Amino acid sequence: MIKFENIHINYGGVKVIENLSLEIGRGEKVVIFGKSGSGKSSLFSLLLGFTTPEKGKVFFDGKPVDEKNVWNVRENIAYIDQSVSLGSGKIKESLASVFALKANAGLGFSEKRLNDLTNFFDLPPDVNDKNIEDLSGGEKQRLAIIIAILLKRNVFLLDEITSALDEALKKKVADYFANNNEYTCLINSHDPVWLENPTIKIFNLDEKKWLQ
Repeated sequence: MIKFENIHINYGGVKVIENLSLEIGRGEKVVIFGKSGSGKSSLFSLLLGFTTPEKGKVFFDGKPVDEKNVWNVRENIAYIDQSVSLGSGKIKESLASVFALKANAGLGFSEKRLNDLTNFFDLPPDVNDKNIEDLSGGEKQRLAIIIAILLKRNVFLLDEITSALDEALKKKVADYFANNNEYTCLINSHDPVWLENPTIKIFNLDEKKWLQ
């Protein structure tokens, strides 16, 4: 599904990643674990085609991530980070604009599905009538998750997405992704709610080896 083959990354003469090979199968959930500056976010950037390795190749669904394939890759991946940027204005208007895009027009937006997810992730029933700028950090994180789910992505890059949530909500979010067999997830987090989940694998980027 996702393959990093003999990856070398060099920023400003500093080696960030050297000779890394890592493969994630369809449906697997993997935490990329490592100290700050070890290249965790760089792997996300490589997979989305925003940067290219000094050496090595990145593959998505058996095809190289390159200028010919990068837009197809991005259309199949949801990237969610801790500092969510959702724009401004009414949430319902923002959602309408997202699903009015040509690439999303055929997805079949379901208000019932939206309401079910809003309820599941413990957002208030009237959240869609609120302004985005009035939401808390945790509410924005959960809304970004809901939008990605509604866009029917099956591959998720999750970058510290539980950082602004309380313990109960952290577990709910982690369990949601961990228990969905259709989802392939790469996770950047030091939160125990991800690291201690027995269904989630851990790859130590510093030592280039699996921990579990």
